[in-house]
Amino acid sequence: MGKLKFAVIGAGHGGKAIAAHLAIKGFPVKLYNRTLSKIIPIIKMGGIDIEGEISGFGKLDLASDNIGNVIKDADIIMVVVPAFAHAAIAERCAPYLKDGQIVLLNPGRTCGALEFINVLRERGNNSDVIVSEAQTFIYASRGMGPASVKIFRIKQAIPVAAIPAIKTEEALDKINEAFPEFISGASVIETSFNNIGAVFHPAITILNASRIESTMGNFQFYIEGVTQSVARVLEEVDKERVEVAHILRCKNVLTAIDWLTMAYNVVEGNLFDAIHSNPGYVGIMAPRMTNVRYITEDVPMSLVPIAEFGRVFGVKTTTTDALIDLANVIFKIDFRKTGRNLVRLGMDNLTLDEIRNVFIDGTPKRT
Repeated sequence: MGKLKFAVIGAGHGGKAIAAHLAIKGFPVKLYNRTLSKIIPIIKMGGIDIEGEISGFGKLDLASDNIGNVIKDADIIMVVVPAFAHAAIAERCAPYLKDGQIVLLNPGRTCGALEFINVLRERGNNSDVIVSEAQTFIYASRGMGPASVKIFRIKQAIPVAAIPAIKTEEALDKINEAFPEFISGASVIETSFNNIGAVFHPAITILNASRIESTMGNFQFYIEGVTQSVARVLEEVDKERVEVAHILRCKNVLTAIDWLTMAYNVVEGNLFDAIHSNPGYVGIMAPRMTNVRYITEDVPMSLVPIAEFGRVFGVKTTTTDALIDLANVIFKIDFRKTGRNLVRLGMDNLTLDEIRNVFIDGTPKRT
């Protein structure tokens, strides 16, 4: 039957890493990016240079700004864009997705697969497509140039779940041919609320805002940006996330320390030591500005839904709410309105059991 065909959506550092790695593994790969100018160097080279844990040249079958040409023959569509772009990508994919294809959001952040499916339905695509999401991104990676990328570390044991949950194993049977690192998650409740980016990214960025702006990110984001005080804030955000997950009866909720052990094989007794003992974080520099996806993606698409579910079910999310408020002030945006709130997710006025049914079975909101 031949190798599975992959489409990679997004040519940021994550998309380039996945596309190049897949190509080096021998899979046919096509790459889509909305802005053609960004992928001209990739088109001219015919692929992507990769260094770090994986090294070589990943030759691509196609790099294009025409999403239909990229995904029409793909078995698996790897969506590697910031979570705030998931809805827009679903709109662009809707005319072309067909029965039997698998979509994997890398990662979904919180409720990504649910939002993607909602948009497909709204655009009239009711084909038998499996939409799934990864709990976190598989690599610690950074772009090194227009057609090059570095993978600092490949994470271990990344849970994936589909909507409906009974489709997860079917999706993984194929995905694992290329990425054995992906494992089965119980449901998208697990992948959404074990979203560790929600814990790490916004808090470290906001609490290091002056340093980011004064040095243009000239410091190591995790190793230098996480002091003892910052780690204590991270621990509170993590505690609130875990409490919300428990209300939703998430069976396999992980603390941030548990996650670092699973993903990086780091074993420590507190979050500060765990972060500083992780070799995968060494060398990862801070963003050059605060207008970065660590806030523009992770606040509206991760912190907002966590706080929303907490509010509805009586879980105090004081530290999470404080970070959202600070981001609103810094960016002069109401992320609670623009983010994945319950209205946007079609979950307003639902009971706890009805919300769980949407996550697990894809049952639409009752009218």
